[in-house]
Amino acid sequence: MKKIKAAILGCNGLVGRQFARLLDDHPYFALSCLTASPRSSGKRFGESVAGGRPPAISKKTASLVIRETTVAAIIKSGARIVFSALPAAVSGDLELELRRKGMFIFTNASSHRMEATVPLLIPEVNAAHLELVREQRRHHPGFIVTNSNCVVAGLALALKPLTVFGVQAVTVTTFQAISGAGQRGVAAWDIMGNVIPYIAHEEEKVSRETKKILGLLTGRRITDHGMEIYPSCSRVAVPEGHLQSVNVEFSSLVSEGDIAAAWTGFSAEPQHLKLPTAPRQPIVVSGAADRPQPALDADAGEPARARGMAVTVGRLRSHGRRCSFFLLVHNTVRGAAGGCLLNAELTLKKKLLGG
Repeated sequence: MKKIKAAILGCNGLVGRQFARLLDDHPYFALSCLTASPRSSGKRFGESVAGGRPPAISKKTASLVIRETTVAAIIKSGARIVFSALPAAVSGDLELELRRKGMFIFTNASSHRMEATVPLLIPEVNAAHLELVREQRRHHPGFIVTNSNCVVAGLALALKPLTVFGVQAVTVTTFQAISGAGQRGVAAWDIMGNVIPYIAHEEEKVSRETKKILGLLTGRRITDHGMEIYPSCSRVAVPEGHLQSVNVEFSSLVSEGDIAAAWTGFSAEPQHLKLPTAPRQPIVVSGAADRPQPALDADAGEPARARGMAVTVGRLRSHGRRCSFFLLVHNTVRGAAGGCLLNAELTLKKKLLGG
């Protein structure tokens, strides 16, 4: 199989570095372009990311020269697929222009998530929504596929097997890692030994994105899921991994055994297709009284290429028509770069990258 050339926009940030690590020697995609701000343009990638937490990459990827983030530079590289790790403030118009130029954009930014014809995709949850790509291509040479908010990436995946029991309402309290705010997102003196019970716009994203992802595609339109969602989001002094305390209300009585069985038996198209970044078991159920924990469970997922792509659930408790549990999602892997990459792998296998 001839590899498709790919670009990473915003390669120096935490998500951009994860993209580079995951795309290093990828079986489907070959890196041909890395972009960042003008101050990094002309530097080799390995030199640019040498400080802090450098990604585990090959010499070939480390030697790639960073370009300025422009449409012209991306086109010149020969890339057809674009992985965007840009902040939403700068990604929106650029992604639209790249779509007009015939690029296939898989973005971590929130700019286009709620647009009617843009799939907000978690491959194990709503692969059918990829049909919206065909609608985009009726009007544009390229298309945009977005991944979800990093909390939603875990929450919607854990809820998907439970929807058969009639999910009516979800209350979720999050304990989100500092990496979710970017390399300079939270000042050390603000977060050290502290919990910040507010993340701007996060609770709104959790509510509306979860409903869209779990919604039903009918024709060219998604009807949001009717569940009520009540989120409370906080930032904690943890490097990686978003822990969530979840309470679910069902339409009828559901036992702990039924819920656990639904999770452990769950797999979907990415697993059936054996996509490279898909974890063999997307939801890992822990029976330990004190799990999941970010320090122990953030990297869950097998095989090695899928580390960080599995969601871990534990401390399951049933209360009649309600259940409570904790879940953990790796925010910069499943919740960001890995989620985007899995979206691209599924899109390729569904033969939607042609033309």
